[in-house]
Amino acid sequence: MDIIFYVAAVVAILATVRVISNANPVHALLNLIVSLLAVAVIFFTLGAPFAGMLEVIVYAGAIMVLFVFVVMMLNLGDATVAQERAWLKPKVWILPAILALALFAVLLWALTGMGTHEIPYTVVDAREVGISLFGPYLLAVELASFLLLAALVAAYHLGRSEDAS
Repeated sequence: MDIIFYVAAVVAILATVRVISNANPVHALLNLIVSLLAVAVIFFTLGAPFAGMLEVIVYAGAIMVLFVFVVMMLNLGDATVAQERAWLKPKVWILPAILALALFAVLLWALTGMGTHEIPYTVVDAREVGISLFGPYLLAVELASFLLLAALVAAYHLGRSEDAS
């Protein structure tokens, strides 16, 4: 199971790097789907099958397919590709590279500090997630739903054309 975890982690990292370094938005979104599927495999190996299935169904299945269709319907032209190529210049990558190196150093420190200890985990099923979401975290769930509603209304107003009003 450890080998599967590390292979999925490497796939997730490589696919995510391809997401942020790809100039073609459709290819970037397809790489993001691969990254999300790799994260789902990581959830499965850590004993959280419910979270893994939610990752596949909600993120990789529904939301990312929606993103792919929206990008394809927008029919992004050469100006967008040129703008994305400008974002890939080395000076733009300095801060993200520093942050990634810091995360990598923390990861190495955590892995070497753990020694031979195994990561303790328990299987979390859908009932426990529901009890948590509608119990002590009810206010956070409701606030997140209001935030998503506000984002939906804002996206509608930003996206509508001036001719329609």
